[in-house]
Amino acid sequence: MTSHPCIPKAQQQDMQEPRTSLSHIDTWIFDLDNTLYPESCNLFDQVDRRMGLYVEQLLGLDPVSARAIQKQYFREHGTTLRGLMTVHGIDPQSYLEFVHEIDVSGIEFNAELNSALKRLPGRKVIFTNASVPHAENVMERLGIASHFSDIYDIVRAGYLPKPARATYEDFTSTLEVDPAKAIFFEDTARNLEPAAAMGMTTVWLKTYGNGSAQGAENDYVHHRIDDLVSWLMSASLAPAAE
Repeated sequence: MTSHPCIPKAQQQDMQEPRTSLSHIDTWIFDLDNTLYPESCNLFDQVDRRMGLYVEQLLGLDPVSARAIQKQYFREHGTTLRGLMTVHGIDPQSYLEFVHEIDVSGIEFNAELNSALKRLPGRKVIFTNASVPHAENVMERLGIASHFSDIYDIVRAGYLPKPARATYEDFTSTLEVDPAKAIFFEDTARNLEPAAAMGMTTVWLKTYGNGSAQGAENDYVHHRIDDLVSWLMSASLAPAAE
């Protein structure tokens, strides 16, 4: 049977990866895109193209010029949305609706991810630079929505995206998260820096598109993994031996 690109095969964890006990964790924080589903789904590529199209239509540019502006705003402001709001005063809600109008049919129910999430004690929450409707759409396709108690999206963040420290502080305050008892999973390595500084355990899911590996070599990345499901299934939830 041919494997589906959006449901990765469980991979044997690198033997060099330390088996740290996660018994102290009571809040499991997950980014959404390219984290709860693999980069190979190319779902974010659709969003990326919609961002470019939005810039084209807003500014009357050709595709090449629009993409250059899109990426410039991403680099300078953290997200293309933040740049468009700052420079052009756009309505963020209409932008979010436009860029997330994508085909998610390639995302299928992931029984292995469902089982992995089920074994984790405590809360599971989403922390994303996307919107709640997009997150709900993806989670429903994956069949994992029931595991999550909350979604902290770009709207709740006041459109100040990760990795802005103020957004992490608002996230932990609003959701009453104790950073010392939280673990954060991300595909964008630099987004882990504020989390680690606040005391969270951090996990980088290895991806390389759109600069996501930038900063992955730094100490604020505590774990580097190839496959989310296999790592969650093999993680030790028992207290470390004395």
